[in-house]
Amino acid sequence: MKLRKLVFLAIMVAASVVLSIVESLVSVALFIIPGVKLGLANIITLVILYVYSEKDAAIVVFIRIMLVGLVYSGLFQPTFWMSLSGGVFAFLAMVFVKRLTKLSLISVSVAGSLLHMVGQILMAMIVLNTETLIFYLPYMMLIAIPTGIFTGIVAKKLITILERQLLASEE
Repeated sequence: MKLRKLVFLAIMVAASVVLSIVESLVSVALFIIPGVKLGLANIITLVILYVYSEKDAAIVVFIRIMLVGLVYSGLFQPTFWMSLSGGVFAFLAMVFVKRLTKLSLISVSVAGSLLHMVGQILMAMIVLNTETLIFYLPYMMLIAIPTGIFTGIVAKKLITILERQLLASEE
């Protein structure tokens, strides 16, 4: 791996950790429903997925979830498991939609956002040992659509800026 790429990915990990923590604090004020977040860290996932590779994006997602669990929410606590399952579901959804369809980056983001909610609710049902949380899912998914659109728009703009910068630095 080239040093430039390694440094970029390390910066993206740091940015995604900061975004995860900031969105946890901001989401409490923005959303009435507990557990709902903007998905800011998924901006980074989308950027890496489109600028580099699925493997690089998977590594960044995993490191981010581990670091946030370690420093913020508690490693191997219920919130960690919900974050991990949401992150895995979102990542897999984004990869499959990107790879198997001709849908836009924003659609890929919405798919990731929707499946993130599914992953979190399923894990919450397991961790809290209750099936009644399934009734929470439709409300979470309604919120996931606009947050996925927002995340996709920001990621698309960021990718455009990065590609312009990368092309300019190669000249």
